[in-house]
Amino acid sequence: MPRSILLVSILFTLFSPFTTAQQKSTDPEGHQWWQHAVFYELYPRSFADSNNNGIGDLNGITSKLDYLKGLGVDAIWITPCFPSPQVDFGYDVSDYENIDPMYGTLGDFDQMMGGAKQRDMRIILDFVMNHSSDQHKWFLDSKSSKTAQYRDWYVWRDGKGANQPPNNWLSTFGHAAWTFDPTTGQWYYHFFYAEQPDLNWRNPAVEKAMFDVTRWWYDRGVSGFRLDAVDTLFEDPGLKNNPVLPGTNQYGDPNMDSKYNTKLPEVHGVLQRLRKVADEHDAVLIGETWTKNIAELKNYYGAHGSQELQMPMDLMFMTVDKLSPPEFRQQIATVDSAGGWPVFVISNHDKPRSYNRYGDGRHNDQIAKLMAGLYLTLRGTPIMYYGEEIGMENNDPTRKEDVKDPIGKIGWPKDKGRDGERTPMQWNESENAGFSQATPWLPVPPSYKTHNVEAESKDPNSILNFYKSVLTLRHKEPALLEGEYVALNQNDSNVLSYLRRYKNEAVLVVLNMSSSPQKVSFNLKPQGFGGRKATTLVSTGAPTGEVNLSELSLEPFGVYMAKVSK
Repeated sequence: MPRSILLVSILFTLFSPFTTAQQKSTDPEGHQWWQHAVFYELYPRSFADSNNNGIGDLNGITSKLDYLKGLGVDAIWITPCFPSPQVDFGYDVSDYENIDPMYGTLGDFDQMMGGAKQRDMRIILDFVMNHSSDQHKWFLDSKSSKTAQYRDWYVWRDGKGANQPPNNWLSTFGHAAWTFDPTTGQWYYHFFYAEQPDLNWRNPAVEKAMFDVTRWWYDRGVSGFRLDAVDTLFEDPGLKNNPVLPGTNQYGDPNMDSKYNTKLPEVHGVLQRLRKVADEHDAVLIGETWTKNIAELKNYYGAHGSQELQMPMDLMFMTVDKLSPPEFRQQIATVDSAGGWPVFVISNHDKPRSYNRYGDGRHNDQIAKLMAGLYLTLRGTPIMYYGEEIGMENNDPTRKEDVKDPIGKIGWPKDKGRDGERTPMQWNESENAGFSQATPWLPVPPSYKTHNVEAESKDPNSILNFYKSVLTLRHKEPALLEGEYVALNQNDSNVLSYLRRYKNEAVLVVLNMSSSPQKVSFNLKPQGFGGRKATTLVSTGAPTGEVNLSELSLEPFGVYMAKVSK
Protein backbone atom coordinates (compact mmCIF):
# COMPACT_ATOMS: atom_id res chain seq x y z
CA MET A 1 0.00 0.00 0.00
CA PRO A 2 1.47 3.43 -0.93
CA ARG A 3 2.49 5.54 2.07
CA SER A 4 -0.01 8.34 1.18
CA ILE A 5 -2.94 5.92 1.14
CA LEU A 6 -1.77 4.32 4.38
CA LEU A 7 -1.59 7.76 6.05
CA VAL A 8 -5.13 8.63 4.91
CA SER A 9 -6.36 5.26 6.22
CA ILE A 10 -4.76 5.85 9.63
CA LEU A 11 -6.15 9.38 9.89
CA PHE A 12 -9.65 8.18 8.96
CA THR A 13 -9.47 5.48 11.63
CA LEU A 14 -8.33 7.97 14.26
CA PHE A 15 -10.76 10.75 13.49
CA SER A 16 -13.80 9.12 11.91
CA PRO A 17 -17.00 9.25 14.00
CA PHE A 18 -17.88 5.80 12.70
CA THR A 19 -15.37 3.58 14.50
CA THR A 20 -16.84 0.41 16.01
CA ALA A 21 -15.40 0.68 19.50
CA GLN A 22 -15.10 4.20 20.85
CA GLN A 23 -12.40 5.03 23.35
CA LYS A 24 -13.58 4.96 26.94
CA SER A 25 -13.92 8.51 28.21
CA THR A 26 -13.71 9.06 31.93
CA ASP A 27 -12.53 12.05 33.91
CA PRO A 28 -9.87 11.95 36.68
CA GLU A 29 -12.63 11.16 39.19
CA GLY A 30 -13.73 8.15 37.16
CA HIS A 31 -16.97 9.65 35.83
CA GLN A 32 -18.27 8.56 32.43
CA TRP A 33 -18.85 11.17 29.73
CA TRP A 34 -22.64 11.08 30.14
CA GLN A 35 -22.48 11.97 33.84
CA HIS A 36 -21.26 15.50 33.11
CA ALA A 37 -23.14 15.98 29.84
CA VAL A 38 -26.18 18.16 29.29
CA PHE A 39 -28.65 16.33 27.02
CA TYR A 40 -31.07 18.07 24.67
CA GLU A 41 -34.12 16.29 23.29
CA LEU A 42 -35.30 17.56 19.94
CA TYR A 43 -38.22 16.53 17.77
CA PRO A 44 -36.82 16.39 14.21
CA ARG A 45 -40.14 17.33 12.57
CA SER A 46 -40.15 20.54 14.56
CA PHE A 47 -36.60 21.75 15.05
CA ALA A 48 -35.39 23.28 11.77
CA ASP A 49 -36.58 22.92 8.17
CA SER A 50 -33.74 23.16 5.65
CA ASN A 51 -35.72 22.54 2.45
CA ASN A 52 -38.78 24.66 3.30
CA ASN A 53 -41.45 22.01 3.01
CA GLY A 54 -42.90 22.67 6.48
CA ILE A 55 -41.25 19.66 8.16
CA GLY A 56 -37.95 19.72 10.02
CA ASP A 57 -35.07 17.54 8.86
CA LEU A 58 -31.54 16.36 9.63
CA ASN A 59 -29.87 19.09 7.60
CA GLY A 60 -31.87 21.56 9.63
CA ILE A 61 -30.42 20.06 12.81
CA THR A 62 -26.92 20.26 11.34
CA SER A 63 -27.43 23.96 10.60
CA LYS A 64 -28.19 24.60 14.29
CA LEU A 65 -25.28 22.73 15.86
CA ASP A 66 -23.43 25.97 16.62
CA TYR A 67 -26.50 27.26 18.46
CA LEU A 68 -26.68 24.10 20.56
CA LYS A 69 -22.97 24.18 21.30
CA GLY A 70 -23.20 27.83 22.34
CA LEU A 71 -26.15 27.03 24.58
CA GLY A 72 -24.11 24.45 26.50
CA VAL A 73 -25.43 21.18 25.06
CA ASP A 74 -23.14 18.14 25.04
CA ALA A 75 -25.43 15.42 23.65
CA ILE A 76 -28.46 15.58 21.35
CA TRP A 77 -31.27 13.05 21.67
CA ILE A 78 -33.22 12.84 18.41
CA THR A 79 -36.67 11.26 18.57
CA PRO A 80 -37.28 8.62 15.85
CA CYS A 81 -36.12 9.62 12.38
CA PHE A 82 -36.27 6.12 10.84
CA PRO A 83 -38.54 5.15 7.93
CA SER A 84 -42.12 5.07 9.19
CA PRO A 85 -45.72 5.38 8.00
CA GLN A 86 -45.89 8.12 10.69
CA VAL A 87 -49.02 6.76 12.37
CA ASP A 88 -47.38 7.69 15.67
CA PHE A 89 -44.95 10.22 14.16
CA GLY A 90 -42.00 7.88 13.92
CA TYR A 91 -42.66 5.60 16.87
CA ASP A 92 -43.95 3.07 14.34
CA VAL A 93 -40.70 2.00 12.67
CA SER A 94 -40.74 0.20 9.33
CA ASP A 95 -36.92 0.02 8.94
CA TYR A 96 -34.57 0.29 11.90
CA GLU A 97 -31.44 0.83 9.79
CA ASN A 98 -32.25 3.79 7.59
CA ILE A 99 -33.51 7.40 7.63
CA ASP A 100 -37.02 8.41 6.62
CA PRO A 101 -36.85 10.40 3.36
CA MET A 102 -38.81 13.24 4.95
CA TYR A 103 -35.80 13.82 7.22
CA GLY A 104 -33.08 13.19 4.63
CA THR A 105 -30.67 10.38 3.89
CA LEU A 106 -28.03 8.33 5.64
CA GLY A 107 -25.54 10.68 4.03
CA ASP A 108 -27.28 13.59 5.75
CA PHE A 109 -27.12 11.67 9.00
CA ASP A 110 -23.40 11.08 8.56
CA GLN A 111 -22.87 14.78 7.85
CA MET A 112 -24.78 15.70 11.01
CA MET A 113 -22.77 13.17 12.99
CA GLY A 114 -19.51 14.60 11.66
CA GLY A 115 -20.59 18.14 12.52
CA ALA A 116 -21.48 17.10 16.05
CA LYS A 117 -18.14 15.34 16.51
CA GLN A 118 -16.27 18.44 15.33
CA ARG A 119 -18.01 20.37 18.11
CA ASP A 120 -17.36 17.67 20.71
CA MET A 121 -21.04 16.81 20.86
CA ARG A 122 -22.68 13.39 20.77
CA ILE A 123 -25.80 12.01 19.10
CA ILE A 124 -28.31 9.77 20.90
CA LEU A 125 -31.11 8.03 19.00
CA ASP A 126 -34.55 6.91 20.13
CA PHE A 127 -34.81 3.10 20.07
CA VAL A 128 -38.37 1.81 19.76
CA MET A 129 -37.91 -1.62 21.31
CA ASN A 130 -41.41 -2.75 22.15
CA HIS A 131 -42.98 -2.80 18.71
CA SER A 132 -42.47 -2.18 15.02
CA SER A 133 -44.73 -0.73 12.38
CA ASP A 134 -47.26 -3.07 10.82
CA GLN A 135 -45.51 -2.15 7.56
CA HIS A 136 -42.15 -3.55 8.70
CA LYS A 137 -41.02 -6.49 6.56
CA TRP A 138 -40.96 -8.67 9.67
CA PHE A 139 -44.65 -8.12 10.39
CA LEU A 140 -45.71 -8.31 6.75
CA ASP A 141 -44.18 -11.78 6.66
CA SER A 142 -45.50 -12.68 10.12
CA LYS A 143 -49.11 -12.05 9.15
CA SER A 144 -48.87 -13.95 5.87
CA SER A 145 -49.36 -17.43 7.38
CA LYS A 146 -49.11 -19.34 10.65
CA THR A 147 -45.94 -21.01 9.37
CA ALA A 148 -44.23 -17.82 8.15
CA GLN A 149 -40.56 -17.29 9.00
CA TYR A 150 -41.33 -14.31 11.24
CA ARG A 151 -44.62 -15.59 12.69
CA ASP A 152 -43.20 -15.97 16.19
CA TRP A 153 -41.57 -12.53 16.11
CA TYR A 154 -44.92 -11.07 17.18
CA VAL A 155 -47.60 -12.07 19.69
CA TRP A 156 -50.39 -14.03 17.96
CA ARG A 157 -53.21 -15.79 19.81
CA ASP A 158 -56.65 -17.34 19.22
CA GLY A 159 -59.62 -15.41 20.48
CA LYS A 160 -61.87 -16.51 23.33
CA GLY A 161 -64.67 -16.95 20.85
CA ALA A 162 -66.24 -15.35 17.80
CA ASN A 163 -65.28 -11.65 17.71
CA GLN A 164 -63.75 -11.96 21.19
CA PRO A 165 -60.09 -11.02 21.79
CA PRO A 166 -57.87 -13.34 23.85
CA ASN A 167 -58.29 -11.28 27.04
CA ASN A 168 -59.32 -7.88 28.43
CA TRP A 169 -56.04 -6.01 27.90
CA LEU A 170 -56.37 -2.44 26.67
CA SER A 171 -54.15 -0.34 24.45
CA THR A 172 -52.67 2.66 26.21
CA PHE A 173 -54.01 4.68 23.27
CA GLY A 174 -57.55 3.46 23.78
CA HIS A 175 -59.74 0.35 23.33
CA ALA A 176 -58.69 -3.29 22.88
CA ALA A 177 -55.00 -4.19 22.71
CA TRP A 178 -55.79 -6.95 20.22
CA THR A 179 -56.58 -6.75 16.51
CA PHE A 180 -58.06 -9.62 14.51
CA ASP A 181 -56.32 -10.54 11.26
CA PRO A 182 -58.56 -12.50 8.88
CA THR A 183 -55.64 -13.92 6.86
CA THR A 184 -54.75 -16.42 9.58
CA GLY A 185 -57.81 -16.10 11.80
CA GLN A 186 -55.83 -15.00 14.85
CA TRP A 187 -55.42 -11.86 16.92
CA TYR A 188 -52.16 -9.92 17.32
CA TYR A 189 -51.22 -7.89 20.39
CA HIS A 190 -50.37 -4.17 20.42
CA PHE A 191 -49.84 -2.17 23.58
CA PHE A 192 -50.07 1.00 21.46
CA TYR A 193 -51.92 1.48 18.16
CA ALA A 194 -53.02 -1.42 15.99
CA GLU A 195 -50.40 -0.23 13.49
CA GLN A 196 -47.72 -0.89 16.15
CA PRO A 197 -47.70 -4.68 16.76
CA ASP A 198 -45.64 -5.77 19.76
CA LEU A 199 -42.45 -7.70 19.14
CA ASN A 200 -42.19 -11.05 20.91
CA TRP A 201 -39.16 -10.57 23.15
CA ARG A 202 -39.47 -14.16 24.38
CA ASN A 203 -38.11 -15.19 20.99
CA PRO A 204 -34.25 -15.10 21.10
CA ALA A 205 -34.17 -14.22 17.41
CA VAL A 206 -35.97 -10.94 18.15
CA GLU A 207 -33.46 -10.04 20.84
CA LYS A 208 -30.53 -10.78 18.54
CA ALA A 209 -31.98 -8.76 15.67
CA MET A 210 -32.75 -5.76 17.87
CA PHE A 211 -29.36 -5.85 19.58
CA ASP A 212 -27.77 -5.93 16.12
CA VAL A 213 -29.69 -2.76 15.27
CA THR A 214 -27.92 -0.96 18.09
CA ARG A 215 -24.57 -2.29 16.92
CA TRP A 216 -25.30 -1.00 13.40
CA TRP A 217 -25.87 2.53 14.71
CA TYR A 218 -22.92 2.37 17.12
CA ASP A 219 -20.73 1.58 14.12
CA ARG A 220 -22.10 4.76 12.52
CA GLY A 221 -21.01 6.86 15.50
CA VAL A 222 -24.09 6.99 17.72
CA SER A 223 -23.26 7.33 21.43
CA GLY A 224 -26.31 5.65 22.91
CA PHE A 225 -30.06 5.27 22.89
CA ARG A 226 -33.11 6.48 24.69
CA LEU A 227 -35.16 3.31 25.10
CA ASP A 228 -38.83 3.83 24.40
CA ALA A 229 -41.48 2.17 26.58
CA VAL A 230 -39.10 -0.36 28.12
CA ASP A 231 -41.57 -1.51 30.78
CA THR A 232 -43.90 -2.92 28.10
CA LEU A 233 -41.51 -5.43 26.49
CA PHE A 234 -43.02 -8.53 28.08
CA GLU A 235 -46.52 -9.87 28.66
CA ASP A 236 -47.76 -12.68 30.85
CA PRO A 237 -47.58 -15.80 28.64
CA GLY A 238 -50.78 -17.11 30.19
CA LEU A 239 -52.62 -13.95 29.10
CA LYS A 240 -54.29 -13.45 32.50
CA ASN A 241 -56.94 -10.75 32.51
CA ASN A 242 -55.86 -7.48 34.09
CA PRO A 243 -57.74 -6.31 37.20
CA VAL A 244 -60.51 -3.85 36.35
CA LEU A 245 -60.71 -0.69 38.47
CA PRO A 246 -63.65 1.65 39.12
CA GLY A 247 -64.47 4.32 36.54
CA THR A 248 -63.52 4.92 32.92
CA ASN A 249 -60.60 6.63 31.21
CA GLN A 250 -60.56 9.45 28.65
CA TYR A 251 -61.32 6.96 25.87
CA GLY A 252 -64.41 5.57 27.61
CA ASP A 253 -62.69 2.28 28.49
CA PRO A 254 -62.74 0.80 31.99
CA ASN A 255 -59.83 1.83 34.17
CA MET A 256 -57.41 -1.05 34.49
CA ASP A 257 -54.33 -2.13 36.41
CA SER A 258 -51.87 -3.25 33.72
CA LYS A 259 -50.53 -5.94 36.01
CA TYR A 260 -49.95 -8.64 33.44
CA ASN A 261 -48.65 -6.65 30.46
CA THR A 262 -46.28 -4.08 31.99
CA LYS A 263 -43.27 -4.12 34.32
CA LEU A 264 -42.70 -7.88 34.11
CA PRO A 265 -39.37 -8.95 35.65
CA GLU A 266 -38.06 -10.41 32.38
CA VAL A 267 -37.41 -6.89 31.08
CA HIS A 268 -34.41 -6.53 33.38
CA GLY A 269 -32.59 -9.47 31.81
CA VAL A 270 -32.95 -7.90 28.37
CA LEU A 271 -31.69 -4.53 29.60
CA GLN A 272 -28.71 -6.11 31.35
CA ARG A 273 -27.71 -7.88 28.14
CA LEU A 274 -28.29 -4.72 26.10
CA ARG A 275 -26.06 -2.84 28.54
CA LYS A 276 -23.18 -5.22 27.75
CA VAL A 277 -23.47 -4.24 24.08
CA ALA A 278 -23.55 -0.55 25.02
CA ASP A 279 -20.48 -0.91 27.24
CA GLU A 280 -18.52 -2.26 24.28
CA HIS A 281 -19.09 1.11 22.58
CA ASP A 282 -18.78 3.53 25.52
CA ALA A 283 -22.48 4.23 25.00
CA VAL A 284 -25.27 5.28 27.31
CA LEU A 285 -28.77 3.80 27.72
CA ILE A 286 -31.49 6.18 28.83
CA GLY A 287 -34.71 4.49 29.91
CA GLU A 288 -38.28 5.73 29.61
CA THR A 289 -39.00 4.28 33.02
CA TRP A 290 -42.18 5.30 34.78
CA THR A 291 -41.07 4.22 38.23
CA LYS A 292 -43.46 4.60 41.17
CA ASN A 293 -41.02 4.08 44.03
CA ILE A 294 -37.36 3.72 44.92
CA ALA A 295 -37.44 -0.08 44.61
CA GLU A 296 -38.52 0.12 40.96
CA LEU A 297 -35.90 2.77 40.24
CA LYS A 298 -33.15 0.68 41.81
CA ASN A 299 -34.16 -2.29 39.68
CA TYR A 300 -33.63 -0.27 36.50
CA TYR A 301 -30.16 0.78 37.63
CA GLY A 302 -29.49 -2.88 38.27
CA ALA A 303 -30.44 -4.63 41.48
CA HIS A 304 -27.89 -6.81 43.28
CA GLY A 305 -24.94 -5.17 41.54
CA SER A 306 -26.01 -6.01 37.99
CA GLN A 307 -25.42 -3.30 35.42
CA GLU A 308 -28.56 -2.22 33.65
CA LEU A 309 -29.53 1.33 32.61
CA GLN A 310 -27.04 4.09 33.34
CA MET A 311 -29.81 6.68 33.13
CA PRO A 312 -33.36 5.60 33.95
CA MET A 313 -35.33 8.82 33.57
CA ASP A 314 -37.04 9.93 36.76
CA LEU A 315 -40.29 10.86 35.07
CA MET A 316 -41.99 11.00 38.47
CA PHE A 317 -40.06 14.23 39.04
CA MET A 318 -42.03 15.64 36.11
CA THR A 319 -45.32 14.70 37.76
CA VAL A 320 -44.72 17.25 40.53
CA ASP A 321 -46.87 19.71 38.61
CA LYS A 322 -46.81 22.55 41.11
CA LEU A 323 -44.18 24.72 42.75
CA SER A 324 -44.00 22.77 45.99
CA PRO A 325 -40.66 22.70 47.86
CA PRO A 326 -41.80 19.81 50.10
CA GLU A 327 -42.81 17.65 47.13
CA PHE A 328 -39.65 18.43 45.16
CA ARG A 329 -37.51 17.69 48.23
CA GLN A 330 -39.17 14.32 48.62
CA GLN A 331 -38.72 13.38 44.97
CA ILE A 332 -35.11 14.59 44.85
CA ALA A 333 -34.28 12.64 48.00
CA THR A 334 -35.83 9.49 46.56
CA VAL A 335 -33.83 9.67 43.36
CA ASP A 336 -30.64 10.74 45.12
CA SER A 337 -30.76 7.71 47.40
CA ALA A 338 -31.44 5.13 44.68
CA GLY A 339 -27.77 4.26 44.31
CA GLY A 340 -27.34 5.29 40.67
CA TRP A 341 -26.68 8.45 38.72
CA PRO A 342 -29.83 10.63 38.79
CA VAL A 343 -31.53 11.98 35.67
CA PHE A 344 -33.86 14.98 35.78
CA VAL A 345 -36.49 15.96 33.21
CA ILE A 346 -39.24 18.61 33.41
CA SER A 347 -40.65 18.36 29.86
CA ASN A 348 -40.70 16.07 26.86
CA HIS A 349 -42.62 15.30 23.68
CA ASP A 350 -45.39 13.47 25.58
CA LYS A 351 -46.02 16.02 28.34
CA PRO A 352 -47.37 19.59 28.25
CA ARG A 353 -44.54 22.09 28.35
CA SER A 354 -43.15 23.13 31.72
CA TYR A 355 -43.82 26.78 30.85
CA ASN A 356 -47.54 26.01 31.04
CA ARG A 357 -47.52 23.41 33.79
CA TYR A 358 -45.66 25.55 36.31
CA GLY A 359 -46.56 29.03 35.07
CA ASP A 360 -49.20 31.10 36.84
CA GLY A 361 -50.10 33.25 33.82
CA ARG A 362 -48.34 36.34 35.23
CA HIS A 363 -44.82 35.30 36.16
CA ASN A 364 -44.21 32.56 33.62
CA ASP A 365 -40.82 33.88 32.51
CA GLN A 366 -39.57 34.12 36.09
CA ILE A 367 -40.90 30.64 36.82
CA ALA A 368 -39.17 29.28 33.70
CA LYS A 369 -35.87 30.59 35.09
CA LEU A 370 -36.73 29.15 38.50
CA MET A 371 -37.26 25.67 37.04
CA ALA A 372 -34.02 25.94 35.07
CA GLY A 373 -32.27 26.86 38.30
CA LEU A 374 -33.65 23.66 39.78
CA TYR A 375 -33.14 20.85 37.29
CA LEU A 376 -29.84 22.15 35.91
CA THR A 377 -28.14 22.29 39.32
CA LEU A 378 -29.13 18.99 40.92
CA ARG A 379 -26.74 16.06 41.26
CA GLY A 380 -27.10 14.08 38.09
CA THR A 381 -27.70 14.65 34.39
CA PRO A 382 -30.39 16.99 33.06
CA ILE A 383 -32.28 16.36 29.84
CA MET A 384 -33.61 19.57 28.31
CA TYR A 385 -36.50 19.63 25.85
CA TYR A 386 -36.11 21.86 22.81
CA GLY A 387 -37.55 25.32 23.34
CA GLU A 388 -37.48 25.15 27.14
CA GLU A 389 -34.57 27.55 27.02
CA ILE A 390 -36.68 30.26 25.38
CA GLY A 391 -39.92 29.69 27.27
CA MET A 392 -41.88 27.97 24.53
CA GLU A 393 -45.47 27.30 25.52
CA ASN A 394 -48.05 24.75 24.46
CA ASN A 395 -50.17 25.57 21.45
CA ASP A 396 -52.99 23.07 21.81
CA PRO A 397 -55.54 22.63 19.00
CA THR A 398 -58.93 24.22 19.58
CA ARG A 399 -60.82 22.13 17.00
CA LYS A 400 -60.84 18.38 16.56
CA GLU A 401 -60.32 18.74 12.81
CA ASP A 402 -56.95 20.41 13.46
CA VAL A 403 -55.58 17.56 15.57
CA LYS A 404 -52.67 15.61 14.10
CA ASP A 405 -51.86 13.31 17.03
CA PRO A 406 -54.02 10.14 16.93
CA ILE A 407 -54.35 10.28 20.72
CA GLY A 408 -56.18 13.58 20.37
CA LYS A 409 -58.42 12.24 17.64
CA ILE A 410 -59.46 9.28 19.81
CA GLY A 411 -59.64 11.12 23.13
CA TRP A 412 -61.09 14.51 22.08
CA PRO A 413 -62.09 16.66 23.92
CA LYS A 414 -60.85 15.19 27.22
CA ASP A 415 -57.47 14.41 25.68
CA LYS A 416 -56.40 16.86 22.95
CA GLY A 417 -53.27 14.89 22.18
CA ARG A 418 -49.64 15.94 22.16
CA ASP A 419 -49.56 18.42 19.27
CA GLY A 420 -49.34 21.36 21.65
CA GLU A 421 -45.90 20.43 23.01
CA ARG A 422 -44.47 19.50 19.60
CA THR A 423 -44.78 22.79 17.74
CA PRO A 424 -41.89 24.21 15.67
CA MET A 425 -38.86 25.72 17.35
CA GLN A 426 -39.07 29.50 17.52
CA TRP A 427 -35.93 30.98 15.96
CA ASN A 428 -36.95 34.57 15.24
CA GLU A 429 -39.98 36.81 14.85
CA SER A 430 -40.35 36.33 11.08
CA GLU A 431 -43.22 34.34 9.60
CA ASN A 432 -43.51 30.83 11.05
CA ALA A 433 -40.96 31.78 13.72
CA GLY A 434 -38.11 31.31 11.24
CA PHE A 435 -38.70 27.56 11.24
CA SER A 436 -39.72 27.32 7.59
CA GLN A 437 -40.82 29.44 4.65
CA ALA A 438 -43.64 26.94 4.09
CA THR A 439 -46.63 26.42 6.34
CA PRO A 440 -45.34 24.34 9.28
CA TRP A 441 -46.82 20.94 9.98
CA LEU A 442 -48.06 22.39 13.27
CA PRO A 443 -48.84 26.07 13.94
CA VAL A 444 -46.57 28.15 16.16
CA PRO A 445 -48.15 30.01 19.10
CA PRO A 446 -48.48 33.83 18.99
CA SER A 447 -45.83 34.08 21.72
CA TYR A 448 -43.12 33.40 19.12
CA LYS A 449 -42.98 37.16 18.48
CA THR A 450 -41.32 37.69 21.87
CA HIS A 451 -40.08 34.24 22.80
CA ASN A 452 -37.57 33.32 20.13
CA VAL A 453 -33.84 32.72 19.94
CA GLU A 454 -32.95 35.91 18.09
CA ALA A 455 -34.86 38.27 20.38
CA GLU A 456 -33.81 36.58 23.59
CA SER A 457 -30.15 36.47 22.55
CA LYS A 458 -30.19 40.29 22.62
CA ASP A 459 -31.94 40.58 26.00
CA PRO A 460 -29.56 40.07 28.94
CA ASN A 461 -32.52 39.28 31.22
CA SER A 462 -34.12 36.70 28.93
CA ILE A 463 -34.84 33.08 29.75
CA LEU A 464 -32.31 32.06 27.09
CA ASN A 465 -29.47 34.06 28.62
CA PHE A 466 -30.36 32.74 32.06
CA TYR A 467 -30.09 29.18 30.73
CA LYS A 468 -26.72 30.02 29.19
CA SER A 469 -25.47 31.46 32.50
CA VAL A 470 -26.53 28.41 34.50
CA LEU A 471 -25.18 25.96 31.93
CA THR A 472 -21.85 27.79 31.82
CA LEU A 473 -21.73 27.58 35.60
CA ARG A 474 -22.64 23.91 35.51
CA HIS A 475 -19.78 23.09 33.17
CA LYS A 476 -17.08 24.90 35.14
CA GLU A 477 -18.01 24.47 38.83
CA PRO A 478 -16.68 21.18 40.25
CA ALA A 479 -19.35 21.26 42.95
CA LEU A 480 -22.12 21.20 40.32
CA LEU A 481 -20.40 18.41 38.40
CA GLU A 482 -19.18 16.23 41.24
CA GLY A 483 -20.74 17.49 44.46
CA GLU A 484 -23.18 15.67 46.69
CA TYR A 485 -26.69 17.01 47.21
CA VAL A 486 -27.37 18.37 50.71
CA ALA A 487 -30.89 19.59 51.50
CA LEU A 488 -31.17 22.78 53.60
CA ASN A 489 -33.96 24.45 55.60
CA GLN A 490 -36.21 21.46 55.05
CA ASN A 491 -39.19 22.89 56.91
CA ASP A 492 -39.48 25.89 54.60
CA SER A 493 -42.64 25.51 52.52
CA ASN A 494 -41.85 28.45 50.22
CA VAL A 495 -38.14 28.22 49.46
CA LEU A 496 -36.27 25.19 48.18
CA SER A 497 -32.58 25.35 49.00
CA TYR A 498 -29.64 22.97 48.93
CA LEU A 499 -25.89 22.72 48.73
CA ARG A 500 -23.87 20.94 46.09
CA ARG A 501 -20.87 20.15 48.28
CA TYR A 502 -17.52 19.05 46.92
CA LYS A 503 -14.31 18.83 48.97
CA ASN A 504 -13.64 22.28 50.50
CA GLU A 505 -16.21 24.23 48.53
CA ALA A 506 -19.89 24.21 47.66
CA VAL A 507 -22.50 25.92 45.52
CA LEU A 508 -25.58 27.14 47.37
CA VAL A 509 -28.84 27.07 45.39
CA VAL A 510 -31.86 28.98 46.71
CA LEU A 511 -35.19 28.93 44.86
CA ASN A 512 -38.20 30.98 45.95
CA MET A 513 -41.19 28.96 44.76
CA SER A 514 -43.74 31.48 46.03
CA SER A 515 -45.35 34.59 44.55
CA SER A 516 -44.26 36.76 47.47
CA PRO A 517 -40.83 38.04 48.56
CA GLN A 518 -39.03 35.77 51.00
CA LYS A 519 -36.21 36.19 53.50
CA VAL A 520 -34.09 33.18 54.38
CA SER A 521 -31.16 32.57 56.68
CA PHE A 522 -28.49 29.91 56.44
CA ASN A 523 -26.18 28.42 59.01
CA LEU A 524 -23.81 26.17 57.11
CA LYS A 525 -21.61 25.13 60.04
CA PRO A 526 -23.20 21.65 60.21
CA GLN A 527 -22.24 21.21 56.56
CA GLY A 528 -18.63 22.24 57.25
CA PHE A 529 -18.77 25.87 56.17
CA GLY A 530 -18.40 28.17 59.14
CA GLY A 531 -18.56 31.57 57.47
CA ARG A 532 -21.70 33.58 56.84
CA LYS A 533 -20.44 35.02 53.58
CA ALA A 534 -21.09 33.79 50.07
CA THR A 535 -20.04 34.99 46.62
CA THR A 536 -22.90 35.40 44.17
CA LEU A 537 -22.65 33.36 40.99
CA VAL A 538 -26.09 33.69 39.35
CA SER A 539 -29.17 35.50 40.61
CA THR A 540 -32.49 36.99 39.54
CA GLY A 541 -33.39 40.13 41.47
CA ALA A 542 -31.16 39.10 44.37
CA PRO A 543 -28.02 40.75 45.75
CA THR A 544 -24.80 40.49 43.79
CA GLY A 545 -21.19 40.28 44.93
CA GLU A 546 -20.51 39.10 48.47
CA VAL A 547 -23.64 38.36 50.49
CA ASN A 548 -24.34 37.79 54.18
CA LEU A 549 -26.24 34.53 54.49
CA SER A 550 -27.76 35.57 57.84
CA GLU A 551 -30.53 37.25 55.90
CA LEU A 552 -30.96 36.73 52.19
CA SER A 553 -33.84 38.47 50.41
CA LEU A 554 -35.47 36.89 47.37
CA GLU A 555 -38.00 38.41 45.00
CA PRO A 556 -41.08 36.37 43.99
CA PHE A 557 -39.89 33.26 42.13
CA GLY A 558 -36.33 34.47 42.62
CA VAL A 559 -33.21 32.37 42.06
CA TYR A 560 -29.95 32.75 43.93
CA MET A 561 -26.75 30.75 43.47
CA ALA A 562 -23.55 31.41 45.37
CA LYS A 563 -20.19 29.87 46.09
CA VAL A 564 -19.23 29.11 49.66
CA SER A 565 -15.84 27.93 50.87
CA LYS A 566 -14.36 26.64 54.10
